[in-house]
Amino acid sequence: METRKYKKRIVDKILARKLSGKGAVLIEGAKWCGKTTTAEQQAKSVLYMSKSGSLQRNRELAMMNPDLLLRGERPRLIDEWQVAPELWDSIRFDVDHAGALGQFILTGSCVPPDMSNVIHSGTGRFAWLRMRPMSLWESGDSTGEVSLSNLFTSPERIGGINTQNLESIAYLLCRGGWPLAVDMADREIALDQAFDYVKAVEQRDVREADGIARDPSRVHRLLRSYARHQGAQANFATIKADLIENEGEGLDEVTVASYIKALKSIFVIEDSEAWNPNLRSKTAIRTSDTRYFTDPSIATAVLGLGPDDLIADLETFGLLFETMCIRDLRVYADAVNGTVYHYRDKNGLECDAVIHLRNGNYGLIEVKLGGERLINEGASTLKMLSEKIDTTKMKKPAFIMVLTAVGDYAYQRPDGVYVVPIGCLKD
Repeated sequence: METRKYKKRIVDKILARKLSGKGAVLIEGAKWCGKTTTAEQQAKSVLYMSKSGSLQRNRELAMMNPDLLLRGERPRLIDEWQVAPELWDSIRFDVDHAGALGQFILTGSCVPPDMSNVIHSGTGRFAWLRMRPMSLWESGDSTGEVSLSNLFTSPERIGGINTQNLESIAYLLCRGGWPLAVDMADREIALDQAFDYVKAVEQRDVREADGIARDPSRVHRLLRSYARHQGAQANFATIKADLIENEGEGLDEVTVASYIKALKSIFVIEDSEAWNPNLRSKTAIRTSDTRYFTDPSIATAVLGLGPDDLIADLETFGLLFETMCIRDLRVYADAVNGTVYHYRDKNGLECDAVIHLRNGNYGLIEVKLGGERLINEGASTLKMLSEKIDTTKMKKPAFIMVLTAVGDYAYQRPDGVYVVPIGCLKD
């Protein structure tokens, strides 16, 4: 069998940088997103904690003689470390006494449910790194002619030709950024992967979050509700009401919250926090998180949708396209030390994505499928928000951009707004 060639990931450089600054790096993210394969590119030795036939032995050694598990050339990869949280303190101790950086890489597809026996937080010894499914640039589906980094530094130089159309974007959305699917030539088999992922979450993976056995059909119903609220600030009461209305499912808000917490712990869900800028007027800013899956294909699989279904229902397509854009923007933002937020105030003024860098620079982004009318709407929203920001107390936006699914070109409008197809963007 031919070995699949490794596709470079944006996180490769981030991992190398973090290994140069800390004794250990923890890579967290959803199963199947490529954490282990990426870590293997820089590790000199590997311990697969969950390897078939070795899991119980590794757990016992982690408690009785962890030093044996840590032996090996450095950096040493500890894959799925969370199955034995006891290793944390041992790694921290080893890092302290090794007197060198870049000693360990840990990967985890679940936040350990119980860290009560862990003594040290890892502060100063560990760096944390969030990994997501592949962006379009990483999967080879973006030309990469427009760089997010350049948008912050020299946006006057951007421009590009888009090679994607509505049909291809619909397929890429449903396929998702799962490395296994990206490499598949057979499109139908590639589309199967997201369905298989969802099934694994419902049947098995959600239990890993806290050890609680949950009814797979109930997990499925909650995921369907979450899919219907992609890009919205739905609270637990709203999701509960949606479940009751659409599925006849009676759940209290505490139970809904516990399910969502479990899905966040295994990185299925990654909500977006609200951005709170300094404004010229006293406008109340809504602080609720915006609901997103870590990959748009989770939503399409849960809802039973394929590319043709999205083409036939452009409203749903637009909502889920936003999830796709947020995924890519998060991947690209990590490369420039940025965080993706959303904005919404009491008057209903919204901005789908705000990329805020730790140096205080930020960009405002509206997501639209495309077309002159929608692009004009997005541009108008961006300009209204820009005018509200008090630039005596914070910087003006480095750029404002409408991110689209379709369109022939990436370009700057006469009013300064950039219009960029997602198929032209990279980090």
